[in-house]
Amino acid sequence: MATTSTAAKTATLPKEVFAVEVANHELLKLAYDAYLANNRLASATTKTRGEVRGGGKKPWRQKGTGRARFGSSRNPIWRGGGIVFGPLGNENYTKKISTRAKRQAIRQALTLANQAKKVHVLDIKTTGKTAEVVKFLADNKLERKVLIAVEEKTPELIRATNNIENVLLVSTKYLSVYHILNADAIVLSSASLPLLKDWLVKEEA
Repeated sequence: MATTSTAAKTATLPKEVFAVEVANHELLKLAYDAYLANNRLASATTKTRGEVRGGGKKPWRQKGTGRARFGSSRNPIWRGGGIVFGPLGNENYTKKISTRAKRQAIRQALTLANQAKKVHVLDIKTTGKTAEVVKFLADNKLERKVLIAVEEKTPELIRATNNIENVLLVSTKYLSVYHILNADAIVLSSASLPLLKDWLVKEEA
């Protein structure tokens, strides 16, 4: 069954990652928006007046009717006409943020989560059964949105967590500000702590 190791309970969080200064939330907002923008799909499309079907016949003669002249019922100001400056499906919504800034934002997000006592260092041992992870979460009173970060996503862990609502399993180096800020509880394996420190601190030097 799912258990918590003694080593995990006594693990200490590196201050360089979980106790950094958060002067304001501007960088967090930038990283959060960049994550959403980079995952946005340009799926909305509209047709211009040249692409809308119909409108080949002139609505009425050019002169003598007292009405404004029109050459096509697919004019953009007509109902059913083309769309001016609408989305074409090839828009680029991505936002760039430097690697250094992204890592600093993750450190700030983890610091805020630690201050809110959302961070838990626990090791999940499972044979791949969903019931084991459900019991593990219940035993440790982890409810609502739970983010689990491990050093390596094993097939057993993936199989055991895939069907649990509001539980997200990620590899340590794939942590994002978006997932950290949206989680009600963050479970870190003991082996993921040195990886986090190497990734977020040592690589900055």
